[in-house]
Amino acid sequence: MPLGGRIGGVLDTALDLAIVPGYSRVGSWVRRRFWAADAAPFPATVDVVVTGGGSGLGAATARRLAELGARVHLVGRTERRLDASASEIRHTVPGSAVETHVCDVSDLDAVAAFGTELATQVTALHALVHCAGVMPPSRIETAQGHESAYATHVLGPTLLTYAVRPLFDAGSRVVFVSSGGMYAVPLTNADFEYRTGRYSGTTAYARTKRMQVVMAGLLGDRFDGPDDPVVHSMHPGWAATPGVTDSLPLFDTVMRPLLRSADEGADTIVWLTASDTPLATTGGFWHDRAPRPTHYPPWRRDDPEVRAALWRDVTAATGIG
Repeated sequence: MPLGGRIGGVLDTALDLAIVPGYSRVGSWVRRRFWAADAAPFPATVDVVVTGGGSGLGAATARRLAELGARVHLVGRTERRLDASASEIRHTVPGSAVETHVCDVSDLDAVAAFGTELATQVTALHALVHCAGVMPPSRIETAQGHESAYATHVLGPTLLTYAVRPLFDAGSRVVFVSSGGMYAVPLTNADFEYRTGRYSGTTAYARTKRMQVVMAGLLGDRFDGPDDPVVHSMHPGWAATPGVTDSLPLFDTVMRPLLRSADEGADTIVWLTASDTPLATTGGFWHDRAPRPTHYPPWRRDDPEVRAALWRDVTAATGIG
């Protein structure tokens, strides 16, 4: 029998604070007994763009959206991976419509070109899901001279969001796929490009995932036109994906029995993309189909001046605004 009401709320909060059970497959197994209802299939075909669609959470998200009737546009750096992901979706979801687009989201020139290309192929865009992610082993700069995690998680997604903004309508949404690791690094350091200090890929990843949450809120505040999308961020918990295996092999080995599947990690991404409930708000941060605090503990806050500096830096780097 489904759990709900006060019991569900107490369990939900306890899982969130406990972290390990909440972020692992235990959390999704418990919460599915009282979380929000599944999204219904789309009444008509809609176009959805999923970056990082060649594997992991992006591929799982795209397949599940195809099951709901979306035409999915997979974006990624490698044609081979995109083609493999598209073939798997077409095989698993007979009759599905899948398009592939080779684009390195960290390359701002490539992002701008893709935005122009997409506008010639679709007349409306239901959703844009920012799922592409990297955890660089060392500080690497992109073609435009930006640190690669910052470019992949913040600059490229923001530029792409603005590039396709004319395609959105009142029912559209943008979803940033962040990470629970962002809780450890409130935005207090304006060195967004990680130019000082000893570089750490895991720290760069966590910091830029925090920036995604901040940018979702800032974009939500600024997108106030009648045809603008709502903008949300979320974290998928700990999911078994190629990215985790390659970047965090020890964590993957130790936690493997508790890691969520890619489908379980993608659940809230799909729900935010397809359900009507997220349209009632904007700028939220979600996990397991529920809004979550952006800071743990609550007194660990972002610096308002650094938040403002982030917006200035992003607009200068991307030319938006």
